[in-house]
Amino acid sequence: MFTRSTFATVSLLLFATAAAAHTGEGINSGFASGFWHPILGWDHVVAMVAVGLWGAFLGMPALWVLPVVFPLVIAIGGALGVIGMPLPAVEMAIALSGVVLGLVIAFAARAPLWVAGVIVGAFAIFHGHAHGTELPEAFNAYGYAVGFVVGTGLLHLVGIALGFLTWSSLGKLAVRGIGGLIALVGGAFLLGYA
Repeated sequence: MFTRSTFATVSLLLFATAAAAHTGEGINSGFASGFWHPILGWDHVVAMVAVGLWGAFLGMPALWVLPVVFPLVIAIGGALGVIGMPLPAVEMAIALSGVVLGLVIAFAARAPLWVAGVIVGAFAIFHGHAHGTELPEAFNAYGYAVGFVVGTGLLHLVGIALGFLTWSSLGKLAVRGIGGLIALVGGAFLLGYA
């Protein structure tokens, strides 16, 4: 069952487009708009999958702590965006999150839990702010917030599922390779190629 749901989620991600995540076109509720925003935007997908992947790579308790920290802090960032509090370089920070999180996975960085939590939380503020500022005016902010937290959580689960590959030596290499790909996608956003 878990494998089927993971496969279905990954399949949906493969057909995502970044532009669709930011328009809200065809979406008729705050929850749905919030839910699909992170799932349909590759800049968000890579970072959120990386959080789960890094947590799985670090093992317990990071396996569950990082994917809990990110949505909690993303909600705070979302609230800041909704009330209009400006943050500098939001899109750059979102792109950097893919680069940094991808590199820590690629280089098998074993950060202490508190350091990993600070890194993940710092990037979550910017992801949340982007969600909050792009809230369509016609939608309920609470439904939207719940939607993007749930969508974020599902992306973390994809990362955790991929992280189970670390149970073998070959799997660890595969996870590090995925980290490298995540860093490349983040770099493409950072340099304006995506």
